[in-house]
Amino acid sequence: MTGGELQHQNVSANGIRIHYVEQGRGFPVVLCHGFPELWYSWRHQIPALAAGGLRAIAPDLRGYGGTDKPAALEDYDAHHLVGDTVGLLDALDLEKAVLVGHDWGSIVVWGAALMHPERVERVVSLNVPYLGHAALFPSTQVLHAAGNERFNYVLFFQEPGRAEGYYEGDLPGRLKQTYQAVARNPDFLSAEEFQVFLEAFQSGGLTGPLNFYRNIDRNGALMEPLNGRQVSQPALMVTAEHDPILRPEVAEAMERFVPNLRVELIRECGHWTQQEKPQEVNRLLLDFLGDLAI
Repeated sequence: MTGGELQHQNVSANGIRIHYVEQGRGFPVVLCHGFPELWYSWRHQIPALAAGGLRAIAPDLRGYGGTDKPAALEDYDAHHLVGDTVGLLDALDLEKAVLVGHDWGSIVVWGAALMHPERVERVVSLNVPYLGHAALFPSTQVLHAAGNERFNYVLFFQEPGRAEGYYEGDLPGRLKQTYQAVARNPDFLSAEEFQVFLEAFQSGGLTGPLNFYRNIDRNGALMEPLNGRQVSQPALMVTAEHDPILRPEVAEAMERFVPNLRVELIRECGHWTQQEKPQEVNRLLLDFLGDLAI
């Protein structure tokens, strides 16, 4: 099974236009990217899932790529991000889907599983665990108090305009540095692949993506009623041996909050898991979802 051709589509959902790419037939698998990425981050997984008898759907999250980029900072909070995902399912007439996330995409899919469990068949998270804190991100107050250098970038991102100025000063160099700094192999992106990301952010800017981070305190308040709630769906947690931000041990004790959990470690891998180790990620996805395939 080849899964057919990869198709670019646009749909209206949750008050915005969402651009997504899809390939294949069968049970839908929605792939949510992180920062600063695009649907293109899943370029290795989309054809593999399609060939495996599944329907791969990879949107650009709001603020990214071909999807709309609302101006208001508050339009990037957890309710909007989860609402986009559920709205995409509605627009495509999908009752349920498997949700797969990486980095900020993982925060979206865990949030969807908590807020709309009836729409989520299974959950896959690359690198980001769910440990009972529904917002998933510590507050800026906690990050300040911790003094943890791993998360200084989050604090740097908080002031509107500051990080934009940093990136705009040398977008090619600083975007490349962002990717390379947390990769196990800094050459995981070819020149042509890097150019896809670079052109998207040259065109669309980084304010929308950075606004995800500027809502972490707001998300803490919005999601507080869900704190401690279990994710009951079957879940696959994929950790990366050399992710300097989200180390494998952060997934310890997840079973308390995700009782139907499988944990897998990918070795010799940094933060950009599905791009650094695509074959390993594809194998895990197809094994975890194989019974859903046509």
